[in-house]
Amino acid sequence: MGDSRVSLQLPDAALAEYLESHIPGFRGPLQSTKFNGGQSNPTYLLEAASGRYVLRRKPPGTLLGSAHAVDREFRVLDALYGSGVAVAQPLHLCTDDTVIGSIFYVMSYIDGRVFWDPSLPELQPEQRSALYQVLLQTLAAIHAVDVDKAGLADYGKPGNYFARQLARWSRQYRDSETQAIPAMEALITQLPPRCPDDDGSIALVHGDFRIDNLMFTPDGSEVLAVVDWELSTLGHPLADLGYLCMALRLPRNPALPGLAGMDREALGIPDEPALLVRYAELTGRSIPADWPFVLAFSFFRLAAIAQGVAKRAQLGNASSEQAQQAGRMVQMLAELGLRELQDNSSI
Repeated sequence: MGDSRVSLQLPDAALAEYLESHIPGFRGPLQSTKFNGGQSNPTYLLEAASGRYVLRRKPPGTLLGSAHAVDREFRVLDALYGSGVAVAQPLHLCTDDTVIGSIFYVMSYIDGRVFWDPSLPELQPEQRSALYQVLLQTLAAIHAVDVDKAGLADYGKPGNYFARQLARWSRQYRDSETQAIPAMEALITQLPPRCPDDDGSIALVHGDFRIDNLMFTPDGSEVLAVVDWELSTLGHPLADLGYLCMALRLPRNPALPGLAGMDREALGIPDEPALLVRYAELTGRSIPADWPFVLAFSFFRLAAIAQGVAKRAQLGNASSEQAQQAGRMVQMLAELGLRELQDNSSI
């Protein structure tokens, strides 16, 4: 997490007064610093007299419908805190948008290490291999959550996850479209007929499960917190696995660095078959025969998300300096997804 101020400054004095009356033990004054990361919901470090906290807010300005649901993030953190899935402690949800200009929540500060690059250049090969095992164990723990006991039975619509997601993200893409992209048009046309029959699998899915959305101990041996639950819902767990495996195909780039073209064996990073086998062992779930569909779906969904980032940048309320760069990735992501769908190639 970066510590430099970038924009969207908070009203520190008024916020401190508000939090003193809503979070037990909170004492001001506070100084807020916006983290550089985060394409969607602006995230801040709060340094107060009573300690450090993290604030996540809905961005101000014109937004796409159903996006930036920080209240949903707070709900899932509240459900998971103290469970087998490590998350920061949720402290307060403010739905009064007059306090800072939009709804927000505050959670505990986790002093963890974030690995921004899935090639893990900071680690040794054996550490990389171990970290990827921890990554899969964490994903399996998320998918093992008993949603009924966690109070999340109504957190998403049951059944037909892929079909519903394809319809949703096609709409979102249309709402934020800024130029014609043939590969996206092809995916919008070709993905629905390839949709697998609903197999009844329903689990809590993170929706944005990748290495840089986890906070680790310094050596990467343990996860201290899974963050950025904005896209979480009830759905098909293999969608998270496909999303994670996109990194194997993404080229090296500054916005979302991938592993394509790298010697992953030398790096100590498991190949895709090993990742799939290990996930199946941990969860008892079988990998579908049409795995290329899951990958193509993942690329399409991420392309639609990136297009939303590009639109927000155009409207002037994207939350990161990387927003426009992420928007330019839409065509690349769509083309990668189409290649998976057409070539059925594996990594």
